[in-house]
Amino acid sequence: MTPSGLGRRLPEGWFRSVIMTLGFGLLVAGGVADQGTLFPFLVIGVAALGLGTLYLLFPHGLHFAFGTSAGLAVYACLFAVMGRAAFPDAPAPARAVAFLLPVVTFLVAVWRRRRSLRLVAEAEHPFDLGHLPRMARWLIPVWSVGAFSLALPVNRLPVLEQGAALILAMAVIAIVVAASVRGVVLLLTDMALITEELAGRASRILVPVVAFLAMYAMLVIVFACLYRIAQGLSMHSLFHGPQGPVPLPFPDALYFSLVTQATVGYGDVTPHDDGIRLLASLQVILGQVLLLFGFAEIMRSRRVLAGEAQPRRPVAPADD
Repeated sequence: MTPSGLGRRLPEGWFRSVIMTLGFGLLVAGGVADQGTLFPFLVIGVAALGLGTLYLLFPHGLHFAFGTSAGLAVYACLFAVMGRAAFPDAPAPARAVAFLLPVVTFLVAVWRRRRSLRLVAEAEHPFDLGHLPRMARWLIPVWSVGAFSLALPVNRLPVLEQGAALILAMAVIAIVVAASVRGVVLLLTDMALITEELAGRASRILVPVVAFLAMYAMLVIVFACLYRIAQGLSMHSLFHGPQGPVPLPFPDALYFSLVTQATVGYGDVTPHDDGIRLLASLQVILGQVLLLFGFAEIMRSRRVLAGEAQPRRPVAPADD
């Protein structure tokens, strides 16, 4: 294969990055679907536009692409919350323009400074995390715009004025992002690299985690069966709900066992018998013991892996 052909090959891991980015975008789009029919399509379109643009500019910047997709998802969620709270009556076209302003401005700024940002965007290891406060300095004016939008009585303005105010607020954010594009790229890239490093650490303790989850699930199932058997053998209902006695079929028994062991206690199903209360108390105690055991085992496995990762020093030969 010619060198030019090699240059056209997709970098390793690009398909995974594409799937994760678009999947994340689809998930967020489904979550914000109550914001109107246009907004979810905007989220998906922005994710696809950002991914395509960043691949053309930085074909090996997979971490930056994934970090940008996470940043876009957070931005979409915050925009939906702030838009509903501060600009509830802003028309849909104004919302679309306001949402696109910072994103398009960011992509244009990255394109204009693509040569100087290539080293940052295609980094394979996190930069000096001591610079993280400096990299995130641009967040202060961005959060200030959001705070002022929520503090001022903008939501009392007429419809068109609310739309204009929303566009103005997002235009200010777009200017801040464009002026601090290097800090934004650094932050997004480092966040993705740190996430990947944490995922790698988690994979190394996968065996004790899976063992703990299996034992946790077995304990939930055992007590669910005990609750159901006790209910079946009793002449009266052992469990009550807000409306009175409940028959507690097995799915409900499984649910009650899970929330009891997790010590959540929603109160929608409660034990009304001293024996069942004693059984539930025993499950809580065993669940806490299992939690402590699982934590100790995970920490032990982590220490063992850390010891194996350290290089062994050669033993000096003994003197004759």
